[in-house]
Amino acid sequence: MERAIVLAASAIGAGLAMIAGLGPGIGEGYAVGKACEAIGRQPEAKGSIMSTMFVGCAIAESTGIYSLVIAILLLFVNPLIGKL
Repeated sequence: MERAIVLAASAIGAGLAMIAGLGPGIGEGYAVGKACEAIGRQPEAKGSIMSTMFVGCAIAESTGIYSLVIAILLLFVNPLIGKL
């Protein structure tokens, strides 16, 4: 019975962790939109705007990757089963 509860809680936790994947998508879309707007206003600064945008998108994407790793660990490796 305890094993079933731990597996159910792990599945719920993995689902909640994947909700964190929404944030990077929204943030990156907003950043790219603002970068396009900035390039439209000042085309000569395209290089610095694009490099700054890429660094920001990489940092934002790392949170989504971390949540994916946590979800995969909870579903397939499940370190909580060993605590029973």
